[in-house]
Amino acid sequence: MRTHVVLPGDLVAAIDHLVGKRGRSSFLKQAAWEEVKRQRLLRLLESPEPIWKVEDHPELGDGAGAWIEGMRAEDEKLDRQRNGR
Repeated sequence: MRTHVVLPGDLVAAIDHLVGKRGRSSFLKQAAWEEVKRQRLLRLLESPEPIWKVEDHPELGDGAGAWIEGMRAEDEKLDRQRNGR
């Protein structure tokens, strides 16, 4: 889809300096997508709904500390196996 967007001349000049006139559309498309993602994330973070649900993470049933210790122990075990110890 084509659209018409009005930008200040100094902004267009700065974009052109970075990517050239032929890279302008691609640059603006990428910048717009990044801003859309950022705005969506901000809305998600401002939402009163919890983002993270305990029931979705049964591996943390004994607490995050226990899970981390288990992951570290598993890493150490793999390291020992790789090193022949």
